[in-house]
Amino acid sequence: MFDLLLRGGTVINADGPVRANVCITAGKVVALVPPGGSVEAHSEIPVEGMHLLPGLVDAHVHLREPGLTHKEDFVSGTLAAAAGGVTTLLDMPTDEPWTVTPADLKVKMRLAEGRIHTDVGFQVALRRDLFGVAGLRRLDPVSFELFTADVPEAFLHATMDDAVQALRVLAPLDILVGISPGDQSILAGEMVRGLDKPKDVAAFRASRPPLAEAAGISRVLLAAAQTGARIHVRQTNSALGIRTWQRLRDMADASIETTPQCLLFAREAYDRLGAGVKASPPLREKEDVAVMREALRSGSIDIVATDHAPHSPAEKAATYPAFADIPGGMPGVQTLLMTMLHLVDAGDLRLQDLVRVCSANPAVRFGLGGRKGAIRPGHDADILVLDAGGTTRICHADQLSKAGYTPFDGLEVPWSLRTVFLRGRVIFAEGTPAAAASGRVVTASALFQSMLAR
Repeated sequence: MFDLLLRGGTVINADGPVRANVCITAGKVVALVPPGGSVEAHSEIPVEGMHLLPGLVDAHVHLREPGLTHKEDFVSGTLAAAAGGVTTLLDMPTDEPWTVTPADLKVKMRLAEGRIHTDVGFQVALRRDLFGVAGLRRLDPVSFELFTADVPEAFLHATMDDAVQALRVLAPLDILVGISPGDQSILAGEMVRGLDKPKDVAAFRASRPPLAEAAGISRVLLAAAQTGARIHVRQTNSALGIRTWQRLRDMADASIETTPQCLLFAREAYDRLGAGVKASPPLREKEDVAVMREALRSGSIDIVATDHAPHSPAEKAATYPAFADIPGGMPGVQTLLMTMLHLVDAGDLRLQDLVRVCSANPAVRFGLGGRKGAIRPGHDADILVLDAGGTTRICHADQLSKAGYTPFDGLEVPWSLRTVFLRGRVIFAEGTPAAAASGRVVTASALFQSMLAR
């Protein structure tokens, strides 16, 4: 007899829909039984007419803990994620301090214990001197993060040689390397040329042109091809960047991401939302957005993540000498599902495509395949119950992030999220999150994860 049965729904995996009763025991999907089959379970939930999606895996999140918890923390960030159907978060290392040593990573893991409402995997920053790599690898983070521009000197891999030497060390360690692409020489040149110009939105956009993104992408793809490293290219949003990617991607074992804001907002959004959408890379032209949407439709974009990077309302509302000085980043984990469903409604994606770019691909790419990203026997029972007959209107008042707002306020989507399960346990239902935090720290190795659980 199974622990739990979800009866009568349509399961949506990356390979398409299937009508099935989902059987769950000990937090795992045990079987998918065709409708009408005889099944017994201790508990049964009817989901007739509902779509069942695997919980989303957000591969690019800043939970701000430790050191920046006035912006966000493990509790608030994972509550927001649970409310939005994101059941696994992959946390970036740029907190205070940056996660760069085994001790830093152990602190994060301990801080998360008993406080996270979703599962969380941790990503670690790669210093230019490659300090601590071996010790960090033994703790099995889901990625190492390499930065090629716009970061403190200690973490800046500004040249091709820097990138090649780092990837040469990491390639034998069999771990994914996330790379934030850019070209520091272009950024530095634009900064000098802009010294005597107004410090407005236009100056900020000019300081980070598409050419810098495209140059960074081409450089890291060549470096990965030379070294055999597995890489994941972070948030791209320009036509030049994605076209460079499309021409060179087959040279290396590489994947690429973008974000909902890069698919939905062009530079005109600054006129309406101002500081609320100030982030890097800056918003591009409408033509760039159109090219990005086409790349999503064609399958050129592997992953859609949020770059959830909240700041306190006071920080965003303050007055700064230049637009570039406004803290960069915006909340996103709670709205990922609905913004992607908006793209489904617009005809850019099918439901199975949403699962592919927001669940299956990030799970497999970051070492969580076989556990996350699908509703299949052996996988964690991380399941979303989605009602195609409902309607959701995204609004500021519903946001659980400490940021207290969403750039997607007012967006209406013809779907509603009824229930969110994490390993067969309800963590969100009918607009209310569960009181108890049942999330776990996940790692790229199932063996190491089982050791953490003990």
